[in-house]
Amino acid sequence: MRKKIILILILIFSIGLNPIEATPQKQRVYDYANLLESSEIEELEAMAEKYSIKRETDFVILTTDNTNGKDVVKYMEDFYDNMALGYNKPHGNTAIITIDMQHREVYLAGFYKAETYLSDYRLDLIRDKITPYLSNGDYYKAFSKFIKLGYKYMGMEPNVDPDNILFNLWFQIVVSLVIAGIIVGAMAYNSGGRVTVSQGTYMDFSNSKVINRRDNYLRTSVTKTRKPSNNNKSSGGGFGGGGGGGTTSGGHSHSGSRGSF
Repeated sequence: MRKKIILILILIFSIGLNPIEATPQKQRVYDYANLLESSEIEELEAMAEKYSIKRETDFVILTTDNTNGKDVVKYMEDFYDNMALGYNKPHGNTAIITIDMQHREVYLAGFYKAETYLSDYRLDLIRDKITPYLSNGDYYKAFSKFIKLGYKYMGMEPNVDPDNILFNLWFQIVVSLVIAGIIVGAMAYNSGGRVTVSQGTYMDFSNSKVINRRDNYLRTSVTKTRKPSNNNKSSGGGFGGGGGGGTTSGGHSHSGSRGSF
């Protein structure tokens, strides 16, 4: 009996020293262009699993060095249709980045929930931030930023500019400190008691009067300036983007952002 207890304790102790690592429930990284090391793929799979669960949207990475003559957008759309990507169901919530090494193009797309929260405009912002890493060949960094920024932007209401300074943490901290400083300063200023002495405290109004008053009107001058017309108005769609998305052959609508690196 004593030996069995000792064996059980040893087993429990060994499991504690070597915890079983959780493996992703499904594949989200499809590196057909072999841009990543095996260790980087494992890390990205774990990262995608973590953030996909939090946003109920699969973050998918797709790379290729041969699109079989297809445009990068068509290649991504057919891949989505054929693989039935989606977090909640086949052909469901998905945010996907596609790298075409043959033509050095990148395309970001969002389906269903991701189409709403990752509009063309927001995908443009993400693409602008990751393109320098793609150009430098730091694909792991580019893909990890795609996942993290996609997760961040999906936590904000649609039709809101996620890069607005009001949403920056450092700006909120500065504003909070300024407001706190004003409040503390006002409290310190008023802590000395209220000043009740005015200009009339030491004035005898019965013996004081105005001995002379003079008001000379000279002229009134009005200047008119023509308001310049704005000939540089943008024709884009604001925060909703400007037509970067499309619809797959299977009828699944998506947002999108395309660029070269």
